[in-house]
Amino acid sequence: MSATEQTPPGAGERPEPGRARQPEPGPARQKAVRAPLRGLGFLREPGRLFALAITVVRAVFRRPFQFREFVEQFWFIASVTILPAALVSIPFGAVIALQVGSLTSQISAQSFTGAASVLVNIQQASPLIVALLISGAAGSAICADLGSRTIREELDAMEVMGVSPIQRLVVPRVLATVGVAVLLNGMVSVVGTLGGYFFNVVLQDGTPGAYLASFSALAQLPDLYISEIKAMIFGFIAGIVAAYRGLNPRGGPKGVGDAVNQSVVITFLLLFFVNMILTGIYLQLVPPKGG
Repeated sequence: MSATEQTPPGAGERPEPGRARQPEPGPARQKAVRAPLRGLGFLREPGRLFALAITVVRAVFRRPFQFREFVEQFWFIASVTILPAALVSIPFGAVIALQVGSLTSQISAQSFTGAASVLVNIQQASPLIVALLISGAAGSAICADLGSRTIREELDAMEVMGVSPIQRLVVPRVLATVGVAVLLNGMVSVVGTLGGYFFNVVLQDGTPGAYLASFSALAQLPDLYISEIKAMIFGFIAGIVAAYRGLNPRGGPKGVGDAVNQSVVITFLLLFFVNMILTGIYLQLVPPKGG
């Protein structure tokens, strides 16, 4: 064995004058340095979700637009949500009317039953019903479809061929959820209002004239605007969350099922949080209409 081979690494190196050689950091020190970065790991998923939302918004204005895919997804989402939305809105409107009617009768304000029940139904109940149904029925299907394509490496093949999976698959689905949510919100509002009117007049001996008069006296057009805005935002959130979880499954086919469950739960949490923010902003900006 030669002398050069026996010399340990760094033995011939001399530190610069006036500068001591710094020891290499040990594992404990490296862990201490990296610890703050690990603490920010919970921000990665929201950041990636927000980045996907920005990418989808930008891709909407790019060409070519997948119009056929958009129509197919729009029809699918509408077909699986119209009937459940109508069936859910009737008892929901009835429960609101009965509860509000019971409270107004205790304070001798039966004449305001129509306004209170209808405004609650339009501003709060209708957008949430639409969003929950779209997330549970359509969002889960979108997540499962994209997740199965991801684990079969179809999206990777599309990228190799120069086709953007975001523009080809995600954008039409997100726009379809937004369009169906906006249109379905109007139907749910009407059906829920009719259901509340029927149960208030029939079961609580309310007068049709007082029900309609109080509603026309206190309701205003911005109440319908905020309802449609909520439905549009909720539909966008449902589509983005479903697409994000579908594009990032973990663990093969089992991971796709887990991603579907996670997309529904995450969407529910975001919907109620965003609804609280939008309601607070609306009540601060739009003055109530006097009787």
